[in-house]
Amino acid sequence: MASLPSRLFTLWGTVTDVAPGMIKVAGVSELAGVGNEILIRKPGEILRGEILSVSGESVTALLFSPCDTIRIGDTVEIEPEARIEPGDHWLGQVIDYRGEIAGGEPFVTPIRSSSRRLNAPALPPHARRRLGPRLATGWMVTDTLLPICRGQRLGLFAGSGIGKSTFLGSLATGLQADRVVIALIGERGGEVNEFVQHTMTPEMRTRTVVVTAISSESPGAKKRAANCAIATAEHFRDQGHNVLFLFDSITRLAEAHRETALLAGEVPALNAFPPSTVRVISELAERTGPGTDGKGDITAIFSVLVAGSDLDEPVADMIRGMLDGHIILSRPISERGRYPAIDVLRSVSRCLPKAATPEENDLLKEYRRMIALYEEVAPMLRANLYEFGKDLNSDRAIGLFPALDAFVATRSPGGIEMSFDLLREMLAGGPAPAAASTKPVPVKR
Repeated sequence: MASLPSRLFTLWGTVTDVAPGMIKVAGVSELAGVGNEILIRKPGEILRGEILSVSGESVTALLFSPCDTIRIGDTVEIEPEARIEPGDHWLGQVIDYRGEIAGGEPFVTPIRSSSRRLNAPALPPHARRRLGPRLATGWMVTDTLLPICRGQRLGLFAGSGIGKSTFLGSLATGLQADRVVIALIGERGGEVNEFVQHTMTPEMRTRTVVVTAISSESPGAKKRAANCAIATAEHFRDQGHNVLFLFDSITRLAEAHRETALLAGEVPALNAFPPSTVRVISELAERTGPGTDGKGDITAIFSVLVAGSDLDEPVADMIRGMLDGHIILSRPISERGRYPAIDVLRSVSRCLPKAATPEENDLLKEYRRMIALYEEVAPMLRANLYEFGKDLNSDRAIGLFPALDAFVATRSPGGIEMSFDLLREMLAGGPAPAAASTKPVPVKR
């Protein structure tokens, strides 16, 4: 990414065109570069943006702030590329796209602060470690059937109102991590407040940074907040911490990029998403994952808001192939009251079978076989056409199904080994987990 040749002087330009979300600036084309920041100083406020493209006559800048006060002839200050200064002083705070306390005063940055580029390249693949050990998650389903290894990247796919954000919040409190970075991009302001005030426990606050750009903010601010979040996770990783990176939602980032790319003149493709959307999402995903020797790892979970529960829509389809697995939340399962509404048969963790022992893999295969058998005969059961005694395997699947279904909705009582012990006991015909008899957690709608 280009940057100004020196900080020893200030580069000034003049506004020549104003459009919703963007401006053109003349007089700086020879020295300004893509990614440089712009500032327009107005009485009582500073309007910010980022250079999107450069031509011989002017540069086009994407605005992070409303443009209603900008006028032709306004002076524009061009700064080098954006950087942030994350650190332990960010823990417990809600950060905006500028790297400042959201709605508050700027930080008093420690003297020994680490300055980081927002748009840093991913670590070289040949230098990375392999995936680490399985992590305890707080749920029996993700301790066993859909394990999450340290450094793994998973997608959480769901339509609206199925409990995606609620389940993501439960993973934030249950997954093992030294530091947690949560990106809430394009979410409602009330949902951000609910997450910060009620989902985050006091213990979790001491190791968590929340970076947010709410739905009413500009697409440029949302993209900037996404980069701020991943740069923060990289900072903690380079300090040797094992980082949990939760991104809600990558669909909102894709929509923000679509808006900015169309403003820049890029040709739209399927569902108006430009071809560069794949690159933007893959660059973000590749910056997570295992670290190099002497550094930590970034375990990442990206939520994907699936329009109309269509898993083949463009964003869902493109990100599914970039990650190390996907968890799918099903609307029919949600509507019958089971939380989390994970569709086990359509979900996959690509760290298997290597992450489990041969005996554990046999248990997982048997669980999936029983669920698949039950789903085959379920229509006949509902129509009262099924005859018991003709297929013993199907009979067994029907008898086990209530316990196996409840297993997905059960909190882990004591880590991965105990979750496998309970799964083994259930498949042998033992009782359902004790927690399954309790009232399920209500789904956020």
